[in-house]
Amino acid sequence: MKVTLWQTEMLLKSNFRFSMLGFSMLVTRLKGLYATNPSKEVIETSMEEINAFLAKFKNIMKDDCEIIEKI
Repeated sequence: MKVTLWQTEMLLKSNFRFSMLGFSMLVTRLKGLYATNPSKEVIETSMEEINAFLAKFKNIMKDDCEIIEKI
């Protein structure tokens, strides 16, 4: 699964609950970056980081991937 720019922006603006602590920590860190600099570049960088994380841990993130797909 890969997130789009739009999904990334929604993740950074919303408060979703994820079961994987590492992913929650990643999203929280990226939200902080986005809060200080809400630019397209930050969204693009965040999308790349999220996609890299999902590619690495997709096998154990089924529930969290379902949440993201509904965005």
